Formats: sequence, structure tokens, C-alpha cells
Amino acid sequence: MIIVSACLLGLNTKYDGKANAHALIQKYSSQGKFIPVCPEQLGGLTTPRFPVEIITGTGQDVLAGRCVVKGEQGEDVTQQFIQGAMETIKIVEMVKVTAAILKERSPSCGVNTIYDGTFTHRILLGQGVTAAILKESNIPIYSEEELTEENLIKLLGNDT
Repeated sequence: MIIVSACLLGLNTKYDGKANAHALIQKYSSQGKFIPVCPEQLGGLTTPRFPVEIITGTGQDVLAGRCVVKGEQGEDVTQQFIQGAMETIKIVEMVKVTAAILKERSPSCGVNTIYDGTFTHRILLGQGVTAAILKESNIPIYSEEELTEENLIKLLGNDT
């Protein structure tokens, strides 16, 4: 089984109540090997919700208690992000998860990059909270932006 950011499958789980539907992921969704996950919802946040960013750090820093996840007005949702990451790990432990395909730049799911915490659309290298905990748990993580049909077919083939 492959964990996939629910918004990439076309579910309206994005902070603004919309989706980030990804045609290639949707094309292969009928194979029944994807588990849609929205860590922010799993952590108790509503949809829609205010946009948030990791402030002065990365997902690894949040998990280590070195920084927080906040909205532009200072709303602290760090605990919800940690809870969502922990709930995602419970899913990993319930089923045989072989990989995760996650939404780039998300404070939960960013694989290679996230926003820098200034709410100015600047990007920094680093992972979101859930991506970081999946990586620490030795689950291979992939960004939808680096996904090709060839490597998706390989991922699906390795999911046995």
C-alpha cells in the first residue's frame, strides 16, 4: 500500500477546502493500492482552515520541539501537526505501507521543500512534519512533482 496526500487524489482536504488533484496519481488510483491521508485532518484541524507554515525550521525541528507550526496571525497548531503525523504512522503500522507520495511545500507533507515561515511564498529545503516522521520510519517518500509514470508504475509494482 502507498500513502498518498489526499488532496493529490482529488479530495477537498487542502487548507482552502480545495484539492491539488494530480492526473497521473488519479489515473492509477483505481488499482486500490493508495491510502488517502490528510495529516492535518487526522490531527484534528478542520477543512477549510487558515494557512500555516513551520516557523524558523523544518518538520524535523518541529518533531524535536525546536520550532512551531503557526498561522499568519500566530495561531499555534504544532500539536495538531504532530498528532496528524503520529496518526499517519499508525496507518503505516496497520497495513504494509511501502512508500508515500506527498504534496510538495506542505508544512505536513513537503518532501524536499516547505515554505520558510514568513508567509511570503519563499521556499526552503526541508520536509514537512509528516514527511519527516515517515522518513525517520524508513518509509520512502516521493513528491508529486518528481513523479513520472515510469516510477509510479515501479512503486505500484513494488507494492506486494
